[in-house]
Amino acid sequence: MQTLHFATALLPEGWCDDVRVEIEDGMLASVTPDAAAMPSDERHSIAVPGMPNVHSHAFQRAMAGLAEHRSAESDDFWTWREAMYGVALAVTPDDVEAIAGQAYAEMLEAGFTRVAEFHYLHHDRDGTPYGDRAEMAKRILAAAAEVGIGLMLLPVFYAHGDFGGAPTVAGQRRFISDLGGYARLLQESRGAASGLVGATVGVAPHSLRAATPDELIAVLAMADGGPAHIHVAEQEREVEACIAWSGRRPVEWLLDNFDVGPDWCLVHATHMTSKETEAVAASGAAVALCPITEANLGDGIFNAQLYLLRGGRFGIGSDSNVLLDVGGELRQLEYSQRLRNRTRNIITADGRSTGRMLFDEAVAGGAQALGEAAAGIAPGAAADIVSLRPDHVALEGRSGDRLLDAWIFSARDSVIDCVWVRGVKQVEAGRHRRRDAIRQRFRTVMRELAA
Repeated sequence: MQTLHFATALLPEGWCDDVRVEIEDGMLASVTPDAAAMPSDERHSIAVPGMPNVHSHAFQRAMAGLAEHRSAESDDFWTWREAMYGVALAVTPDDVEAIAGQAYAEMLEAGFTRVAEFHYLHHDRDGTPYGDRAEMAKRILAAAAEVGIGLMLLPVFYAHGDFGGAPTVAGQRRFISDLGGYARLLQESRGAASGLVGATVGVAPHSLRAATPDELIAVLAMADGGPAHIHVAEQEREVEACIAWSGRRPVEWLLDNFDVGPDWCLVHATHMTSKETEAVAASGAAVALCPITEANLGDGIFNAQLYLLRGGRFGIGSDSNVLLDVGGELRQLEYSQRLRNRTRNIITADGRSTGRMLFDEAVAGGAQALGEAAAGIAPGAAADIVSLRPDHVALEGRSGDRLLDAWIFSARDSVIDCVWVRGVKQVEAGRHRRRDAIRQRFRTVMRELAA
């Protein structure tokens, strides 16, 4: 039995003092407020739940900062995508493992403790399947195992280049599967993931562009009741193409044709009408919001105010991994609403802390999106805990919800002290335990890719 003691901790019922937790087999066996520290306890100051990361493309960490030059008269998501294809076609399995390791270590240092890896880089550089179809998936699993982050692997089904079964383009050749190949990939990925404690595997039809309706039905049947994640309505051009194909908007079409519910995660869902927004909230599905990437790509602004007013669930994701920052994702989400509405403290109710509202909702919605039965620092949940630095200047004189407000809205550098994943301390004093080795491999890959 491992025991930790925190001077103050954010529990599901709110902030509590003198919290003692007992951890057994990676799970929280007991959480006791107002408890004296025992001599054997490891003692810390401030504890909050680890944050789920509901959407990541780990390999894209290698292109962070490489798409910030204007490349055309109109530079947008679609021109960025061409730059991304260049990186996707260049990396080897060894490269992917090193890049994912760097991304995952940075996630832990930022306070993310579990990640949904939306994994679509399946084949060799010429598009030929590897002899082991799960070769790339195994590299993602290996990186997660070394770094110690929790993982939900989402092998992606990607068969077409646009709505209506349009052919793919050359830049997509490493992504492509037919249904038979995808079934084998999924089976082999599940077998590989069974060797990593706490790892799970879900299904991910890439988007309505990349799968026909019949293929979508077949892929969802492979989920076996587990989570299903899908990109939808990220771009206005995507919405226009969907209307041209079906006469309906992407989210509207999805809700009309499938029983969308709590086992679904709709990634981005940026461009929805008010009716669609309310319908997704009512469905119980989670939405994966990636505010930093969505801002970087110029995607648009999700209507979080209406969505949350109607009880919608959301988690946050780092998507392209241009920057790994839990506080930054939540801050960008709130600030986008403020800029659109030209008013302040939008995602909250009167008298409530904006930081606390954002944090609580992202933890709960993220746990749902990753298929976790329990969330937060509570008995029965995974022992995924983050401690904050009590000496950080942004937290000086703060307590309770003000700690979250200060972290999210006023901390220039990391406030993270330690991070535990399933009870194992992976980050101490703000540094991942294997930071130097992981970073050196990443640097080597980046130099080789730049050559």
